[in-house]
Amino acid sequence: MKDKIVSKASDLFLKLGFKSVTMDDIAGEMCISKKTIYKYFCNKEVLIEESTELVHKTVHEVIDTIVAKNHNAIEENFEIRKMFKEMFQATDTSPLYQLKKHYPEIYQKVMSREIDECNLCFKQNIEKGIEQDLYRKELDVDIYVKFYYLLIFSIKENTISEKDSVKLELEALEYHTRAMATPKGIVELEKQLLKTNI
Repeated sequence: MKDKIVSKASDLFLKLGFKSVTMDDIAGEMCISKKTIYKYFCNKEVLIEESTELVHKTVHEVIDTIVAKNHNAIEENFEIRKMFKEMFQATDTSPLYQLKKHYPEIYQKVMSREIDECNLCFKQNIEKGIEQDLYRKELDVDIYVKFYYLLIFSIKENTISEKDSVKLELEALEYHTRAMATPKGIVELEKQLLKTNI
């Protein structure tokens, strides 16, 4: 039952917002009493923490699945972006923006968890791109990882509208890829951009 509550709460938080979803809403959606929820979670903050952990785990499992498909490095980034877009398309307000605004302590925990995983993911992608001659060999990988991380998370946490966030992230991905790409990489980037519908 606890897992079901976390799963339902995660869906509602992402669709309707961390602030606006109440324990009553979750109970109503699940046709259970609020008392049942409080049996597992002493307050909404604890439920939000567990929900963000579930979302984090799900996102990284999907990223691992995409990486396992062995796309080239540039296509891989576009596939990951597409996955994020699909996962969060029902939301009007960016979930990270909401967390930062209404639950700053939980937001800090989420970010400290994300920084290592994301940086590792970005680093592996850049190294793969260099091996495939899509990114320039002389790149300082750690600096480009840092640039991209700062760019993406600055968009995520400062853009209220999820739709605007999606558009800006595509621009950031293009900017990031062009900065690293070899001529062969530019050809692949242009191919991916043609396939992309914002």
